[in-house]
Amino acid sequence: MGAITILNIVLRLAIWFLLTDDFSLPNIIIGMAIAFLIPLSRKSSSTLKDWLRILWEVIVAVPQAYLEAFEIIFRPHNDEDIIRKKVKVRRNSGLIFLDIFLITFTPKTIVVKYDEEGWYEIHRVKRKIRNKK
Repeated sequence: MGAITILNIVLRLAIWFLLTDDFSLPNIIIGMAIAFLIPLSRKSSSTLKDWLRILWEVIVAVPQAYLEAFEIIFRPHNDEDIIRKKVKVRRNSGLIFLDIFLITFTPKTIVVKYDEEGWYEIHRVKRKIRNKK
């Protein structure tokens, strides 16, 4: 079992525990069974380096989310827009899920659509820049 397979199983377990919010022994056993029974993608082209990079981005996103939350509280954001962002190359479904999680985790942005052509549509709030004349 390779490192990528283990990371995919850990991701599945993490999602299971987020959905169930139950760390009892029976739920852990059910989660492990589900994580192992769901078939793994054979066309995965992600590398361990890709996984480590995205896990580091998750760690960095936590303080960023708190900073953005305080910024929204003390300096209201009255403007909004929708932007499109290209999905990074060599992304399997697990890495795409983590990308969407990261974008949505921060208070100013949320992914509203992912299309199969490789684009995220992201709704974001921002401060309105006033022209001083």
